[in-house]
Amino acid sequence: MSSRTRHTRGSRLAAAAGAATAATLLAAVLSPAAHADPRPDRTTAVHHAASALAGHAGALGLTSAEHTAVRDVIVDKDGTQHVRYDRTYDRLPVLGGDFVVHLAPDGAYRGADRATRGTIALATTTPALAAPKAADLAERALRGAHSGTRFQQVKARPSLVVDALHGSPRLAWRTVAAGLDSLGNPAARTVLTDARTGAQIDAWDSIETATGDGKSLYSGTVALETTQSGSSYQLKDPTRGNTYTGDAENKTDLCIFGICFQRAPATLFTDADNHWGTGTTADRASAAVDAQYGTNETWDYYKNVHGRTGIAGDGKGSYNRVHYGTNYNNAFWDDSCFCMTYGDGDGTTFGPLVALDVAGHEMSHGVTSKTAALTYSGESGGLNEATSDILGTLVEWYAANPADPGDYLIGEEIVRSGFGGTALRYMDKPSRDGNSADCWSSSVGNLDVHYSSGVANHFAYLLAEGSGAKTVNGVSYNSPTCNSSTVTGIGHDKLGKIWYRALTVYMTSSTNYAAARTATLNAAKDLYGSGSAEYNAVAAAWSAVSVN
Repeated sequence: MSSRTRHTRGSRLAAAAGAATAATLLAAVLSPAAHADPRPDRTTAVHHAASALAGHAGALGLTSAEHTAVRDVIVDKDGTQHVRYDRTYDRLPVLGGDFVVHLAPDGAYRGADRATRGTIALATTTPALAAPKAADLAERALRGAHSGTRFQQVKARPSLVVDALHGSPRLAWRTVAAGLDSLGNPAARTVLTDARTGAQIDAWDSIETATGDGKSLYSGTVALETTQSGSSYQLKDPTRGNTYTGDAENKTDLCIFGICFQRAPATLFTDADNHWGTGTTADRASAAVDAQYGTNETWDYYKNVHGRTGIAGDGKGSYNRVHYGTNYNNAFWDDSCFCMTYGDGDGTTFGPLVALDVAGHEMSHGVTSKTAALTYSGESGGLNEATSDILGTLVEWYAANPADPGDYLIGEEIVRSGFGGTALRYMDKPSRDGNSADCWSSSVGNLDVHYSSGVANHFAYLLAEGSGAKTVNGVSYNSPTCNSSTVTGIGHDKLGKIWYRALTVYMTSSTNYAAARTATLNAAKDLYGSGSAEYNAVAAAWSAVSVN
């Protein structure tokens, strides 16, 4: 998940003694217990290294502002141990902060190798250069490094680091800029920028040999990290916990009352040239591109925005099944297989259900199950659904894909004319779908969870964008309030941070709307302070949907 030999009486005792000795020697050779490996294991090595760090912090340049994390452990045949560390300063990754502690077989400290030897001390970790400016500089650097290339799409993601590799330690933006040229081929460049002056410190190309691209159904041509296997490529991402996408071959699971006796397959997609799909349903790989891309963006959103690596927070990837069933109008997350499943739709009501916000929605159910585990009924069930709507929407905003820009509509890409609307749900005014609740009442918990979720979706929109009429990313919204108040939004980024902290720190399986108000207020207080504009906006937005 023997043999026995007959002896005379005079030789019997001697023979028995000799046999016992031979048996003992043989056992010593063959028995693992009698000849156990004397080397310390990984856990012991890490324990020894932790003791060494405590006793030699000064020699290693460690201060109270720094924290360390084990990256790798090697134990030699003679028991000598080498434990490699990364470090952070004021919670920021330190480039050049890594070091290796060397230990004797008994755990005694022998010394260390450090990437840089200087002590890290910064006056502030607040940048003078804004993140959008760092992103702009990195995009220019990418275009400059590929002069003559006409990019059809470029995206840059900056993150703050402490640079201890290039002279005296300083605050810097590490920005990965990626783009697709006119043929759909990817290019990427990592740019290190001084967060105080904006000067470029360093830059390097980031594309790996196993980076491919795919033509999706809904998100245009996207870059994909794949795994090379012989002369072909697998749609498996080694940089995101080996998340992969497989073909369900239009089969279904055999399940009764939630117990599955047989699962539809997930036959791993492979490709000869690492260029996947055609952007049409005629190629089965096109839907797989959308699913894999959705997984990637969801992984990156949780990791880069919330510091969560993987759905379960354990660094392990999930997997996707596309082409499930026949004309199947659904997509779902299943904890039991830790997987996402997508139907192709019937072509009249829905197209293939592999849109980006659908992927983010369904995988966020996995995050909820590993954190608050909101019970899927009553008001807590509505909050469970709303959590997936909210965080799935924020995945779409995070991706910033021009083919599917961020909005407050759920599933707008998959809806067809036969559905009778333009989206599955509308966060600015949930009742637009004909069933969802805009405002809380004592009867909300009696609704289907997909409709009781409207109260939290309405709250989330008001907290991000505020009340009244406005156009965002080309989409028109008009969000009313239930108490005739006017609400001023604080932006979707802050909404995401507040909701995620409330979900992972304060909500429980039985959280209802009143408790969700308290949880998000606590989260806002933790992040921005009691009485802050953000704290007051959370209170106002809940009151605006009648949750007081």
